[in-house]
Amino acid sequence: MKLLFLACLSPKTGNYTTAERIRSHIESAGHTCELRDVADFLSPSDVAHLVSQNPPFQGALAIHLFKAGRLLLDIQLPFGVIFGGTDINEDVKDEQKRVVMEQVLLKARFAVAFTEKLKEEAEFVLVSPNSKIYVQPQGIQTEVAEKFCWTEFLRSSGVRTDCVDELCVFLLVCGLRRVKDPLYLAEVFSEWHSENHLNILIIIGPKVDPALTAEVEAVVKRATGVFLAQERSQRKLHAAMKRCFAVVNSSESEGMSAAILEAMDLRVPVLARNIPGNAAVVKHGVNGLLFSSPQEFVHQSQRLLSDYKLRERVVRNGKRYVEEHHSVKKEKETYQRLVDTLHKAQFSG
Repeated sequence: MKLLFLACLSPKTGNYTTAERIRSHIESAGHTCELRDVADFLSPSDVAHLVSQNPPFQGALAIHLFKAGRLLLDIQLPFGVIFGGTDINEDVKDEQKRVVMEQVLLKARFAVAFTEKLKEEAEFVLVSPNSKIYVQPQGIQTEVAEKFCWTEFLRSSGVRTDCVDELCVFLLVCGLRRVKDPLYLAEVFSEWHSENHLNILIIIGPKVDPALTAEVEAVVKRATGVFLAQERSQRKLHAAMKRCFAVVNSSESEGMSAAILEAMDLRVPVLARNIPGNAAVVKHGVNGLLFSSPQEFVHQSQRLLSDYKLRERVVRNGKRYVEEHHSVKKEKETYQRLVDTLHKAQFSG
């Protein structure tokens, strides 16, 4: 079967990594899966024209109900959609977008939510037969670069100190866009750093939004203890995560944060903002810590620093959680089974 797969493909983002992994699952079952960026298309008619080319596509898949899903409304092929997170958590608040997303969901053969909570939310805010929505958590696989110099990483991020081994590095992994709220902790962390110079925050991720990137760069220039690192390959990012004290998530909205799950897999403590997408994964005090304000972030960080048993517990339980709930093998089986339904739909009409 020849499939078109649409997603937002900004390099080195969670969306890109997820899309590539799902594409490989589909192709390992013998299908052809062409992954394309939604930015390549201006309208649904552009996609309709593409899928009719010779040899024609026989089905389609999209990540994000609005950004990618709307582009499939003019095609006469069976397709499935995968919720991105911001579509259900944010875009439904816009009535025009919500109407379009309902049309997509009604026409789709299936939809995939990363969490039960996201499925319930989708069923609440959108008209759709609930039997159409499947829950499949993201599969997580980490690989650490062998040749990675922590001292060089810190130096290139602007950290100037001879006490590298004594530093307590908090790593905020996110693409620089508004919904990720990368500056949420900047002010309070800078104040905390002034009390203890060994505590530092490094923000790392692709510069997705140019205006926000300029803001972040300006804040980092004047804030002490807060740094901005150049984005790295996934293997080097995983190496940096493994060396840091804790991985931080301060997003306003998340579908399912791959960075949180990767940190757990790497046995690194997680501090995450208490939003539905994060709370669906992080159980406070069990496999990570949640915070609802910048001040609470500092409080939870101090707990993590002073309580060795707490740190050991969240690390141990985080690793176990990923192994039990985020199997790449199970994810692969789910997508291969769902694509088979598209294959059969070609012949049933």
